[in-house]
Amino acid sequence: MNKYSPVERLLNGLFRENPTLVLTLGMCPTLAVTTSAINGLGMGLTTTAVLMFSNMIISLLRNFIPDRVRIPGYIVVIASLVTVVQFVLQAYVPTLNDALGVYIPLIVVNCIILGRAESFAGKNGPINSFFDGLGMGLGFTMALTILGALRELLGAGTFFNLTVLPESIYTPITIFILAPGAFLVLSCMVAVQNKIKNHTPKAAAEAGESVQETETAESAQVEEDAQQTAVEETAKTAETAKAEETGDSKAEAKKEDQKEAVSSDKAEESKEAKTEGKTAESKAADHREKEGEKA
Repeated sequence: MNKYSPVERLLNGLFRENPTLVLTLGMCPTLAVTTSAINGLGMGLTTTAVLMFSNMIISLLRNFIPDRVRIPGYIVVIASLVTVVQFVLQAYVPTLNDALGVYIPLIVVNCIILGRAESFAGKNGPINSFFDGLGMGLGFTMALTILGALRELLGAGTFFNLTVLPESIYTPITIFILAPGAFLVLSCMVAVQNKIKNHTPKAAAEAGESVQETETAESAQVEEDAQQTAVEETAKTAETAKAEETGDSKAEAKKEDQKEAVSSDKAEESKEAKTEGKTAESKAADHREKEGEKA
């Protein structure tokens, strides 16, 4: 039975495994382009489009892409989709394309997209993979839009380029639209997310179940490793005993060979001695015959 469903995948990316606030993936565009809410929204939706269709295509091709070249294969699919998205932005939203700049081509190597392709799309069906990409993309978009809106509001007094806090009543804090402001706001968002997550009863229960499952899995793994070690030790003991028996039998065979060699040497020596004795007797007889003839 499949434990995943489209709704579960959608909510998973939005909340439980939000790529920005929980998994902290894709930090480069997150910190670089979120100087305003519109930039964060544009970057998020662009990444969402690539995530959805790359997940679906990779899932459809997962049984045809050789395992050795799966990462290059994923990158080819993702790069093709990024090129299409970039052309669409250049044609219809040139100002957003100029604002995002080099970070659009860098979507190709965004760890969120490659991570979902490797961990989910390459192992699951196209429908669940599509909704997994949609959920992750919307979670990424939500985080980037909120981050950009807070930085824009605090750093410029505007919201989606509309003046909310006029300079007569509010002095913009310029640091929030600079690089340090991105880290400050993001850290506050992560802290708030963790606070809410830890104080939600359901989340706490899920966290407890997750910890219990992890401990169970770890104990099972330890038992499996112990059994494997015992099997390996038994096999090594058997191999050692077999080697000792083989060595003993070889030593006995060598001793037998040596005995046979000694006995064969002795037989040859006795045979040679007999032959020499016969030769000496024949010579003596010949000598006596010659002396008899002379006499």
